Amino acid sequence: MPHTLKSSFLIAAATSGSGKTTLTMGLLRALCRRGLSVQPFKCGPDYIDPKYHALASGRESVNLDTWLASPEHVRHLYGHYTQGVDVAVTEGVMGLFDGFGRSEGSSAHVARLLDIPVVLVVSGRSVAYSVAPLIYGFRHFDTSIRIAGVIFNQVASATHASILRMACEDVGVPCLGYLPRMKDIELPSRHLGLTLDAEYRLGDLADRIAVALEEHVDIDRLLGLTQGDAFDSSCLSDVQPMAVTFPVRRIAVARDEAFNFTYRYNLERLSRSGELCYFSPLTDTSLPDADFVYLPGGYPEFFLPTLASNVSMLESIRQYAASGGRILAECGGMMYLSRQIHGMDGVDYPMADVLPIQATMEGMRLHLGYRAVTCGNRIYRGHEFHYSDISPLDESLKSIAVQTDARGHEVPTALYRRGNVIAGYTHLYWGETNLFDLFDESLT
Repeated sequence: MPHTLKSSFLIAAATSGSGKTTLTMGLLRALCRRGLSVQPFKCGPDYIDPKYHALASGRESVNLDTWLASPEHVRHLYGHYTQGVDVAVTEGVMGLFDGFGRSEGSSAHVARLLDIPVVLVVSGRSVAYSVAPLIYGFRHFDTSIRIAGVIFNQVASATHASILRMACEDVGVPCLGYLPRMKDIELPSRHLGLTLDAEYRLGDLADRIAVALEEHVDIDRLLGLTQGDAFDSSCLSDVQPMAVTFPVRRIAVARDEAFNFTYRYNLERLSRSGELCYFSPLTDTSLPDADFVYLPGGYPEFFLPTLASNVSMLESIRQYAASGGRILAECGGMMYLSRQIHGMDGVDYPMADVLPIQATMEGMRLHLGYRAVTCGNRIYRGHEFHYSDISPLDESLKSIAVQTDARGHEVPTALYRRGNVIAGYTHLYWGETNLFDLFDESLT
């Protein structure tokens, strides 16, 4: 029978840097403190903000991305993961209408697709009544987007807040409250590993923001203005296993502080094809017994001495690959399979030496963007995000795929294959495709 959410909304912003993630963390924690079950979502391909969501809510976040997935699949994800919960909170990406093609792929696109209202976050820094035309524009630019209300961030004082509230009243948009300027609530740099100490500090941060929101934001009114719609669970298809042409009884997935960039639905699909077991390249001494190994991305560059000193695990990985074991390695996982990584400290750290490549953090610069990966007659979609660079050490190692960006322009990102090992920088999404088809011998 249909399940009705008590509330569902998307937290968007006028611009990047307005405080979406900070506000989302605080609201997630505040709602949980009220005893509500809350399911977080994240617009776009980001792997880091969902970790903040999980720390604040105790529930793993789900990516909603209209480049990685079809509209039907995005709706399926939303319906699937909101079953049985009280509130669904989706954090937007960049500004409300910023997408990979005008507003295509934007937060507005997702809000329209799912028919959920938007709570607009507006920074009050260095502005007062002039927010009125800005809010008016966001309300009227696209009337298919329902702006449920505005929450201001970085508000200097109660007087400042009253002026901002008047601006909302004059353009007919509810002001739900504000978050005052507070010391010590900045999120860490996005290029930092979530160590156990960082997780503890972020949990404490979520509590501090939640307390401030309870004081300055009308959360009851927010929930009232964003009452959820019904999803008919009978129309939701179950998660389907992927067809395989080789035995897949157990699937070993790297998961620790160094390797943790995964999409929730990817892992759920894997779990329908074989039993998932997790291992740590940092602390475990060998691979678990498995028919398939998944090395996702993460932050190996912050743990190079530990990874390099765990010689028994490196040897276990090397032997598994040499014996024909199938491995998918993405980004940081690919770096782990390299001969060595030149660290940020200028030291070369030996790795598993499964692939004749070397990685370097020297001259760090960000590479990112959507990727369409064409391999034979199959097309996968994914996202590239890294600061490192890779150099092949063997001229015979060529890419088995052609990759293009969201506009169809070819990019030099490679997808390597050596034996049954496939590795590349792109984080693949296989919610609607069959990952195991990549290992078809005809594609080599």
